[in-house]
Amino acid sequence: MNPQFTTRLRHLRLSGMVEALPARVAQAQAAPLAPLEFLELLVEDELARRADRLFVRRLKQAGIVQVKALKDFDWTFNPKLPKLRLVDLATAQFVRAHDDVLLIGPPGLGKTHLATAIAVGAIRAGHRVRIRNTFDLVQDFAEAEATGQRRDLVHQLTSVDLLVLEDFGMKKLGPSAAEDLLEVFVRRHETASTVITTNRPTQDWGVFLGDVPAATAILDRFLARAEILQLQGKSYRLHHRRTRSDVPDA
Repeated sequence: MNPQFTTRLRHLRLSGMVEALPARVAQAQAAPLAPLEFLELLVEDELARRADRLFVRRLKQAGIVQVKALKDFDWTFNPKLPKLRLVDLATAQFVRAHDDVLLIGPPGLGKTHLATAIAVGAIRAGHRVRIRNTFDLVQDFAEAEATGQRRDLVHQLTSVDLLVLEDFGMKKLGPSAAEDLLEVFVRRHETASTVITTNRPTQDWGVFLGDVPAATAILDRFLARAEILQLQGKSYRLHHRRTRSDVPDA
């Protein structure tokens, strides 16, 4: 392989071609390929490499540490979960329509797995995503307030195509968090999508937000375009714990 040629490809930022070149040359030698066909294969390799890098970069930007997929979800444990609808949500059609989703149900049903899989599906569809747990969100607002970066945080939460807020209501937010969240929902209304997972009914939102008028305004905007999926079933987490406790010590 001519090292100058590969250097020029790297200079043009065609690292996907560089990596695929030895295999493609061997393929062309084993089964003669037309020059145009050989070039098309190299271009496909480059595009695939770029798509992979973009996917990894957007996973990091979204805050997704572990990729979750619906094919890995145990649907047999809670067969009453709306599988067809959840699978459809993972196609990101609702993101393109700027609709919202509320996944509400008791702990242990797999809401985090489902929400992450939906977020991954949106990334694969080319959308920018951000996932924040309520506990992280509380810390985000506190740090932003202390460092004078509130506007930056609000921008981060409003600029993505899909915002996923997990375990909403599991912890009371700070004194100004309700107003901050209200601004986020106002800016995202009808322009971007939001998915919320929670085990708290909507009538409790004013309590953990600490601001009933702000909670009412948030709900007014969020529920206007939200599909509500009431999830029911047994706690997989508790079942797994019991199963492990039934196993005798070695």
